[in-house]
Amino acid sequence: MTDLLELAVSAHGGLERWNKVKSIKGAASITGAIWFIKSKGDALKDVVMKVEPKQERLTMELTGQDKRSIFQPSRVTIERMDGTVITARDDPEKSFAGHQLSTPWDDIHVAYFSGEALWTYLTPFLYTYEGFVTEEIADIRVDGETWRRLRVTFPDYVKSHTREQISCFGPDGLLRRHDYTVDILGRATGLNYASEYRDVGGLIFPGETPHLRLGGRLSAGQGTVARRHRHARHHPALAETQTNVYPFAGPAGGETAGARSRKRPDSEFITKTR
Repeated sequence: MTDLLELAVSAHGGLERWNKVKSIKGAASITGAIWFIKSKGDALKDVVMKVEPKQERLTMELTGQDKRSIFQPSRVTIERMDGTVITARDDPEKSFAGHQLSTPWDDIHVAYFSGEALWTYLTPFLYTYEGFVTEEIADIRVDGETWRRLRVTFPDYVKSHTREQISCFGPDGLLRRHDYTVDILGRATGLNYASEYRDVGGLIFPGETPHLRLGGRLSAGQGTVARRHRHARHHPALAETQTNVYPFAGPAGGETAGARSRKRPDSEFITKTR
């Protein structure tokens, strides 16, 4: 583990605490122009997601629709809440072959894209998993602050936006920005920003929701934090895309009884342990 990765893992709560977590659950609103371009509009405007960090698996419940998606790298399933399968697709990544920006997505495409994205945002703990290769590269200055950068090569067994990604950490070791390209969107550049961190059950999560910017090429010196999301590389209509997360409240040892009945959860996580 590099010195930078050690700093980042410690700053976010440490591996000892992380290794006790079985799942992370939260409500989310995932909106933006890209979904309309893909003919899916507000498909993920009101969802509850459950991330399982020990395997690449993400379940997303579509609130009020009696429907959920289950993402795994080799298979995506859409089912009713009672487990009845609506549709499924093996090797779902292949179904993006030949797509253009305007190519409509079906529910499986949406579930795969959102699943591979959200699961691999488990930074920096994910980078300690077997097969990940990390290397510290030149730092950058952003708004008067020095960000140390970690280049990460993902192993073949993990499906993500692309194999090589960069995470930028502030002097305190907390993630400031996550840089990558999105292979299934023509290698458009993505930037996720994180801030307003809080301690939740011993783990440090961003309270300010990640900001995503797609489009253009990222240069080594680029560094102004965008509060809105610019998508200019492929289509001017890709003006804004964002993910707002409203995680459920709960103690580190498990879910709070009745948490699901809350009208709209505040920005706290359930971290369910073994």
